Amino acid sequence: MEHRQAERTLHFIDGRFCEGVAGRNFINLNPFTNQPINEVAEGSKEDIDLAVAAARRAFDEGPWRRMSVKDRLAMILRIAEGIEANAEEIAYLESLDTGLPISQTRKQTARAAENFRFFAEMVAARLHGEAFPVDRSFLNYTIHKPVGVAGLITPWNAPVMLETWKVAPCLATGNTCVLKPAEWSPLTASKLAEIIQEAGVPAGVFNIVHGFGETAGAALVAHPDVQLISFTGETTTGMEIMRNGSATLKRFSMELGGKSPVIVFADADFERALDAVIFGIYSFNGERCTANSRLLIEESLHDRFVAALEERIARIRVGDPLDPATEVGPLIHREHWKRVNAYIELAKEEGAVVTGGGCPEEFPDGNFIRPVLLTGVRNEMRVAQEEIFGPVLAVIPFQTEAEAIRLANDVKYGLAAYVWTSDLKRAHTVAQAIESGMVWINSQNVRDLRAPFGGTKYSGIGREGGHYSFEFYTEVQTVHVALGEHPIPKFGHSPQPKQATVSH
Repeated sequence: MEHRQAERTLHFIDGRFCEGVAGRNFINLNPFTNQPINEVAEGSKEDIDLAVAAARRAFDEGPWRRMSVKDRLAMILRIAEGIEANAEEIAYLESLDTGLPISQTRKQTARAAENFRFFAEMVAARLHGEAFPVDRSFLNYTIHKPVGVAGLITPWNAPVMLETWKVAPCLATGNTCVLKPAEWSPLTASKLAEIIQEAGVPAGVFNIVHGFGETAGAALVAHPDVQLISFTGETTTGMEIMRNGSATLKRFSMELGGKSPVIVFADADFERALDAVIFGIYSFNGERCTANSRLLIEESLHDRFVAALEERIARIRVGDPLDPATEVGPLIHREHWKRVNAYIELAKEEGAVVTGGGCPEEFPDGNFIRPVLLTGVRNEMRVAQEEIFGPVLAVIPFQTEAEAIRLANDVKYGLAAYVWTSDLKRAHTVAQAIESGMVWINSQNVRDLRAPFGGTKYSGIGREGGHYSFEFYTEVQTVHVALGEHPIPKFGHSPQPKQATVSH
């Protein structure tokens, strides 16, 4: 497939595409060639101010939160239809921008449409409160109200899926938003703006400001008229966002880094566990937040499993992300490529044995790293403790169930974990002992959109998905109604004491 030049990427503010106030731009690079794709408007504090003002007007004065739920959700469903109608273009832009294989971005695009359908249906089913009759004298009831303006900050590894994962519940519940996409992957956000506009969503409800975290992102987080911040990204950035937003007491939802273990016991289904381990770390070019980047393998199975891994990894198809046969494409950016390669060199210095790696000769200009397997790894090594976010799997043997649990928990992260065993009792025991927000037993990373998604420890705050997203994007208000007359304490009914007369 041809790597076509994309059009210039602009901000989307108050219903129109526009240049930045300062007129600055940055270059968006193709990770397959490291050649420019296009120029992107570089957002500033002034651009954020305009976007937030537009979102605030749309919330306070516009029809969005006041229209019937039926009419609002009809627009949300039209957005899903628009994504489906433009699915091939969106998948192409995503692969062009990120280096993800198009076979995977097609699935992510389908998920983007499903995000809007799911949250439309969820709001239709759950947009109700509770009633509390009190002694036949009062009726207390609750309603869920939209909060206001949300700041949505998304990462570069799965742009359209994660943007819609935030935008869909935000808009479905009646909020307005400003989206700040990752600067390394801006293309599909602008296509989403076109689709949202064509669906009839009023101007100002959805806005985009492109740019860098230190400027546009920081201004969005600190803005006093932004009540909600939903962020997916790296842990250190999440900490900085919390500091910047603390002065205005914002509500935060954060899905941060991970160093997720996959524990394979000797009694596991060998072939299924092998498939799942390979998929979990090498799909998405290894740039997946829930990647099983640490393989904890029972010692008696270690040599056989590693030999099978080496044989399978050597056959993974690395190549052009627009080729449907490609399984691993180039990493997102040269800067990230250097970071991942630095970890591979560090693994060697720490005493690990490195299998794989390097750039294919036929693609010398791309940000390619062949899938890497690290053996001889100890859990205290940096490559076993720090998030690499690339196609790198560290293998650590264990002897007992207790040791496997200890190793799994001996990191600062707690996003995901995977357990492979045919012993159902052990599966549940180990799953519940692991310190992570999500655990998959005898399964790869399969999602149900009703289930909570998020991590513990340094992997995040809060949960997204199902009613957890619903609760984040709404404010619960309690209304008290008196049912007839009832005694009210009387103040001020006693006669005032006479003032004493003072003789002079």
